[in-house]
Amino acid sequence: MSRTGPPRWTDEQLDEQLAKALEAFREERLREPVEQYLEVFDDYAANVRSLLSETDNLSRLTDASLETLTDPDLLEALRYLAGPPISADDLKTLADASLAPNKLREDLKMAARVIDTILASLDTKRFPWVAEGRPPRDHELSAAAMASASLMATQRVQTNRRNQAKTDQEEAVKAYLADIGLTEAEPREINTHGEAPAPGSFCGECLFGHRKADIVVQLHDGSLMPIECKVSNSAINSVKRLNNDAAAKAVAWIDYFGRGQTVPSAVLSGVFKKNNLRQAQDAGLTIFWAHDLGPLGDFIRSRK
Repeated sequence: MSRTGPPRWTDEQLDEQLAKALEAFREERLREPVEQYLEVFDDYAANVRSLLSETDNLSRLTDASLETLTDPDLLEALRYLAGPPISADDLKTLADASLAPNKLREDLKMAARVIDTILASLDTKRFPWVAEGRPPRDHELSAAAMASASLMATQRVQTNRRNQAKTDQEEAVKAYLADIGLTEAEPREINTHGEAPAPGSFCGECLFGHRKADIVVQLHDGSLMPIECKVSNSAINSVKRLNNDAAAKAVAWIDYFGRGQTVPSAVLSGVFKKNNLRQAQDAGLTIFWAHDLGPLGDFIRSRK
């Protein structure tokens, strides 16, 4: 008896699901409270003011380098002096330095390189007095603190939003799998079918073949179903989330475990382009939707 194949969406069905996913995305974003941004904004504004105070409005930044770099809050504010801001990883690369406090204390020349890297990238629009070699005016200090805090708060909220959205989606999928009768097992490295959870079971994030999977299910017929949870906030971002990541993993997993023995899948929410969805399906990725997990349950039950 032949197995039931995984679902494939027609163009008309993709249009319908994309519209539903977009509406769900809009509703969720509109429900988000602004308080989170305002809370972190106030914290970051205080940190920027502290940095300006500790360094005499950046005129003594080199002299105060060690104290600034070994304080996590001031170090973060320091990275946002640059225009555009420099990530911690980029700063380490550009300065050929470690940002670990003990390493900085042991190597003052390394600490100086970090400060020099920041000063070389200083945003002269926010901090014009530094480039002009003069004391700052009151309104310039206020504007610089507000602009820097806004940059930092926006980045923090966006990062938290991405991480929380993915976590929430993974937990929702796990809860749904449990609701339809599957058993959750401990995560483990899976290099062979024998290392996977038992038929009718699933586990959370683990190394599946050579790539990480968010969830791995062993279907009742013994085939393996790695599931990626993908949240995209724009059609452009969907290429990275879907095609460059989930679909690329699908190709690798099919090659590793065999086409008939693995069903690479993704549960999607947010904004995606239909053409990218078509390409992902053609690469072997089975698509499900976070706003309607019913088809996922139907497919799993069909493999009993």
